[in-house]
Amino acid sequence: MDPSTIENRRLTIRPVLALAVCLVVASRAASAPGPPASAPAIPVTGSAVAGMESFDRLMLDFLAATKAPGAALAVGRNGRLLYARGFGWADVQARQAVQADSLFRIASLSKPITAVAVLQLVQAGRLGLDDRVADLLKLPLDSACDGRWRQITVRHLLQHSGGFDRRGGDPMFLSRPIAQAAGAASPATAAQIIAYMTRQKLDFDPGSRSAYSNFGYCLLGRVIEKVTGRSYAAHVRQAVLEPCGGRSMRLGRSLAEDRAAGEVRYYSIRRSTGESVFGPPGRTVPGPYGTFCLEAMDSHGGWLASAGDLVRFAMALDRPSCAGGKCLLSSGALETLFAPPLLKPPTSQAASGPDAPKVYYACGWLVRHVGRNKINTWHNGGLSGTSTLLVRRHDGWVWAALFNSDFDADGRWLSGRLDHLVHGAADRSASALDRPEHTPQPPDKE
Repeated sequence: MDPSTIENRRLTIRPVLALAVCLVVASRAASAPGPPASAPAIPVTGSAVAGMESFDRLMLDFLAATKAPGAALAVGRNGRLLYARGFGWADVQARQAVQADSLFRIASLSKPITAVAVLQLVQAGRLGLDDRVADLLKLPLDSACDGRWRQITVRHLLQHSGGFDRRGGDPMFLSRPIAQAAGAASPATAAQIIAYMTRQKLDFDPGSRSAYSNFGYCLLGRVIEKVTGRSYAAHVRQAVLEPCGGRSMRLGRSLAEDRAAGEVRYYSIRRSTGESVFGPPGRTVPGPYGTFCLEAMDSHGGWLASAGDLVRFAMALDRPSCAGGKCLLSSGALETLFAPPLLKPPTSQAASGPDAPKVYYACGWLVRHVGRNKINTWHNGGLSGTSTLLVRRHDGWVWAALFNSDFDADGRWLSGRLDHLVHGAADRSASALDRPEHTPQPPDKE
């Protein structure tokens, strides 16, 4: 999912549009997953938090209106996790409710995590932003390869300016044809995808413009492995996730039978079935379970997380979480993380000062300027059966919303439809929490 489709448009608070209050799940259209018309009230798990009832009402109304099977929402403020609750069904057929700590595929919310891991290595002097990726990975480029591959840098990949766009198809979703080209069994591995792509012509000169690229972040995962000598997952868990308290996070698996303990089931509205990329061609499977290879998507879309895990991670950028006396990122690295892309020749995307863009993709995060020295940063994600959102607001609010479905009945990503509504709930909660008589009592845990 291209995060540029979600703009966090709200610069001023608008009243949230009234949704009918309904705690009973209505019957669904035939194409949509969900409980029958006789289902009980939408289950809610996790502790209620005084002063944050707006989030409860929002999520109950939203699930009733969209018929989404389940969701989790976690909210933090000023470095403290205040709220983490599950809504609806983790498994519709088994009648298992989403828990506050249920694990979801987070899709492209994996990119901010990868970007932080890369900048940690830059901060430590083990990697340079302008290091050339072909040299780092020792790619076997010959005279038949596009010579511009040798120009691609780490910075280009972080900022989606490496020369790849998806007009001819996203290579991360072309597992079967790429495996066939390599003479290998499907699905294609990350290494096979990289080898295939080095034989393709780039879509534009590296550093000349931005185009969202999952493949670019696949390369960054391999850069992390080359520099550290460890697997991508092992390094990121030790260096990024454990210091933030995200110890339950892990890489997901493609097939339903490999679902992790505590992981929800996924229900796709738009792509309910498709051809499996696993095994011989022609086998039809549910869209979320085998129509793509999640294992090859580790560094751009492969992580599982709870909503609380993601809020802790995002808050660690504001109030660095420390382990062994080492903070997650330095102030200088944070500036790099959120700086506008460097494009040559300069364009409006890379302008600085008063002409700086109001919205741009930085390093693993989308950035919106909302006032003098004030920015909102966010990322969204989507896969078949998954829609996700992570937001850091300039006033200290952070939230993560995770769904085990992808679209509403009108074909809108669930996270995109929810986005501006959470801003309103945060403002109403701020009014309640900031009253002199209010004494916050939520535990800083799920």
